[in-house]
Amino acid sequence: MTEMLEKKNIIMGISGGIAAYKSVELLRLLTKQGADVRVLMTRNACRFVGPLTLEALSGKVVCTHLFQEGENASIGHIEWAKDADAVIIAPATANIIGKMAGGIADDALTTFVLAVTAPILICPSMNTDMYQSPVVQRNLSLLEKDGHIILRPDSGELACGVTGPGRLPDPEQILERLIKAMCPQDLSGKRVMVTAGPTQEPIDPVRFLSNPSSGKMGYAIARAAQRRGALVTLISGLTSLQDPSDVKVIRIQTAAQMASAVFEHFEEMDIIVKSAAVSDYRPEERAGEKIKKDKNEMMLNLVRNQDILAEIGQRKGDRFLVGFAAETEALDQNATKKLRKKNLDMIVGNIVKGEDSAFGSDTNKVSLYYRDGNQEALPMMDKEGLANRLLDRIVERSNK
Repeated sequence: MTEMLEKKNIIMGISGGIAAYKSVELLRLLTKQGADVRVLMTRNACRFVGPLTLEALSGKVVCTHLFQEGENASIGHIEWAKDADAVIIAPATANIIGKMAGGIADDALTTFVLAVTAPILICPSMNTDMYQSPVVQRNLSLLEKDGHIILRPDSGELACGVTGPGRLPDPEQILERLIKAMCPQDLSGKRVMVTAGPTQEPIDPVRFLSNPSSGKMGYAIARAAQRRGALVTLISGLTSLQDPSDVKVIRIQTAAQMASAVFEHFEEMDIIVKSAAVSDYRPEERAGEKIKKDKNEMMLNLVRNQDILAEIGQRKGDRFLVGFAAETEALDQNATKKLRKKNLDMIVGNIVKGEDSAFGSDTNKVSLYYRDGNQEALPMMDKEGLANRLLDRIVERSNK
C-alpha cells in the first residue's frame, strides 16, 4: 500500500467511452491503496459499465445524474468537491473535455468539476482522428493551462479499428500518475542516483557469487524520488522487479560494471543513495568452461572489488551521500564506523539475520545515522513508506 493515498478522498469521473471498462480495475487499485473512492458517471458511461459493479467495489452509491436523490443530491456534489483530495476523469471523452474547457455544467460530473479545487487528472480516450483534431488539442491545451494534469493516451489498435494514439493507459499507469500528483515536489529538478539489487561475480559460465538482495528497497527509493520530482538514474543488479516509471534504468551484473556506471554518472548528481548489495570480493580467475565436479575439494581464490562507496565519499563535494549497512551484529558500532570511514552524510543500518531480515521482504526495520552524530530508530514498515521517510530526511538535511 502507498501511504500517499491511504484514507484520501478520491473522486472518479467516468464518461461514455468504450474504455470505461478499465475504470473497474482502476477503482479496485485505488481501494487497494486504502483510498476512499466515490464515483460520478455520465449517463452514456452507464451504457458501457454498470453502476452496480462500481458500487460493489467502492462500497458507496454511484452518482449518475444531477438531480439524484439522497446522499448524492445536487448539493452533495459540492460537498464532494470540497472534500476531494484528487479527481480522476477516466476515460475522458472529447465531449467531456470540451465541456470542461468551455466551463459547461449540464450534468452531475461537469457541475462537480467546476467546484473542485483539488488536482484533476484527465485521461483522454477516443478515436485517433478525434484526439488529434485541432479542437480537442486546443481544449486539452486550455485545460493544461488551467492547471489540470493531462495524461497522454497510449498508441495502439483502437476499438474502432484505427491504429494510433487514443487508448486509455493501463490503470497502473493512471494510478502512478495520480500518486505523483499527490506527492510533495520537494525534489523537483534534483538529480538523484540510486543503486539497487545484488551484484554477481561469475566463477564459470554457469555459477557466480552473489547475495539474497531483491532490490526492492532501492527500487522503492527510485520510484518515490521520481514521484517527488527528481530526475532519477537507477543502477541495478539483476532483479525480477519492473522498472519504475520515468526512471532511467541501467542494468549491470558485476561490481566492476556497477562501479563503471556509477562513476560515469556521478558528476551530474545532487543526491546519491547506495542501497545495492555489492560483492566485496570476486574470483581471481573466471573459468572459461563449466567446472566439473571431479574433485572432493576445490580452492577458490578471491580478490577485493573496488569500494565504490568509499571512492564516492572521497570525491563527493557538496553532494548528499547515503549508504546502507547490512549487519548481523553490533549495528550501531559498525554503521557509525562505516559512516565516518566513507565520509557519508547518512547511513541506513539494519540487521539482516533472523525473522526480521529485509532480504527479499516487502518490509524493513532500520536505524538512521547522521554525520552530526545523531541517530534515529524507525519502526518496522513497508519499503514504500520507508523510502519516503528516507527522502524526507534527505530533503531536511540537504536543505540545511
